[in-house]
Amino acid sequence: MTSRRLVRALPAAVAAVFALAGGQAVAAPASAATAPTAAAARVVTYDAGGAAEFKDAVTKGAAVWNQSVKNVQLKPVASGQRANLRIVADNGWPRAQVTALGSGTIYFGRQAVNEGHNTVRIASHEMGHILGLPDVKPGPCSSLMSGASAGTSCTNANPNAAEKAEVEDAFALLEASGATAVTYKD
Repeated sequence: MTSRRLVRALPAAVAAVFALAGGQAVAAPASAATAPTAAAARVVTYDAGGAAEFKDAVTKGAAVWNQSVKNVQLKPVASGQRANLRIVADNGWPRAQVTALGSGTIYFGRQAVNEGHNTVRIASHEMGHILGLPDVKPGPCSSLMSGASAGTSCTNANPNAAEKAEVEDAFALLEASGATAVTYKD
């Protein structure tokens, strides 16, 4: 097969892969088949209605991720809609229950806040779990996913380059099925 035929067959092959994976693909016009295009970011909606005194930290944590990655964006859920991510405050330790990549529940535990941990770092860290990142413990303050192991003096709420790349890759390869539930207890 010549390279020209291969380029023409590529959109059909991609559409077939998406169909087998349970996703939806739309064939591109022939003229667009060879032009590079930017993929739209996947939107993960969140409901901070139960975040109590941590609503501002949740908004700031979402902004951190929105400024750090392009393949996924965290947005507040529209009124009357169901969110991918629910954030609730409780008295325990912060934790994330991931039901699939980009969805689950964050329990914004007051215990870590009472011990002196930064609220925006907590929000950003727990959102990192929802976006597919595991804990990295022990870890330096430069690693967002080091969580509490970096100590209460660490206020870094930004993912490092490796953490950003891992989220970008996960959402670039996101498939609609096969997700398993995971709980990260920090």
